[in-house]
Amino acid sequence: MSSQQERFGEWARRVGGTGSGSGVDPGGGPGRGPAEPAVPDAVPAATVILLRDTPSGVETLMLRRDSRLAFAGGAWVFPGGRIDPADYEPSHPGDVYRAARRAAVREAAEESGLEVDLAGLVWLSHWMPPPQTPRRFSTWFFVAPAPGGEVRVDGGEIREHMWVRPAEALERRDAHEVELTPPTWVTLHELRASSDVASALAAARAGRPEHFTTKACIDGTEVIALWHGDAGYESGDPSVPGPRHRLRMIDHGWRYERTAPRPGPPE
Repeated sequence: MSSQQERFGEWARRVGGTGSGSGVDPGGGPGRGPAEPAVPDAVPAATVILLRDTPSGVETLMLRRDSRLAFAGGAWVFPGGRIDPADYEPSHPGDVYRAARRAAVREAAEESGLEVDLAGLVWLSHWMPPPQTPRRFSTWFFVAPAPGGEVRVDGGEIREHMWVRPAEALERRDAHEVELTPPTWVTLHELRASSDVASALAAARAGRPEHFTTKACIDGTEVIALWHGDAGYESGDPSVPGPRHRLRMIDHGWRYERTAPRPGPPE
């Protein structure tokens, strides 16, 4: 196996542990974005990006998963995990979107000790990893204001926590101080533009939640994640000229390129 194939295999394994993607009709109400087709082997999951205001800018809570875990081991992630049967409401037994919201709140409490207000969650995005991923997670990403209280991690599955500005987290990844997965990286990249929590939540409410179904390829020494709107997305060929929507995972720094249109506002 070539070193490039090894790098791709390791990357795909780690992407699979992020809880990336949708794959089920979210039932989120009118104007909240089209549903993705069902993917039978995808495990439904949810995560929540908790934000707080500080004198130096917006910070988000990030947790480091134990390096021995099979999926996303050692990576810094947002609180989250798989959707459990108990997360489904008896009155809406087939509504995965409602279950995802409840799972995000439950996982935040289990992993960080913080009690998040369910009503404060705003659906941000929806991720699915590449087909090559050994175990695929179909995950809803929500954003919410961080509640008060002290963060408490179990020291087992979650080893550490930190409050960090999105731009700082990206800089630390490029310095090889922290490990991030592509969905986490792109989310942090988008949050950099928000000056405070209120503006971040307003931007999330104003936009249409975006579905990311990742395709990945090798281009020379680069691993590239391709998403909808990229000229090379359908063929998997990153050299195809045209619009770009991709993450170039270069050793000395990751670079997000997007010239493809973004989703319009909710209808």
